[in-house]
Amino acid sequence: MEVYSVLQKAILSEKSNLQREDNNKYTFLVHPKASKYDVKRAVKKAFEVDVDKVNILVRRGKLKRRGMHVGAQSNTKRAVVSLVEGQKIGAFEDN
Repeated sequence: MEVYSVLQKAILSEKSNLQREDNNKYTFLVHPKASKYDVKRAVKKAFEVDVDKVNILVRRGKLKRRGMHVGAQSNTKRAVVSLVEGQKIGAFEDN
């Protein structure tokens, strides 16, 4: 898989910001077919940091209803990336 198509965007929520500050973990929305190895390689190349561990989770899309019509949101895949102690991704930090 192409390195730059793996990471789609960073997740900046209250929970992910607390994980980043307390545990040095960063959360990304990733390509649905990306593996842990693909994510590790993409983060390492894009941000030039050493990755310690990658956890992947798939969030199932919710069923939505408007009147008698039922639809579903798409599933999303997220990766929580733990960095080696003492390293940070500069794009996330406040300057």
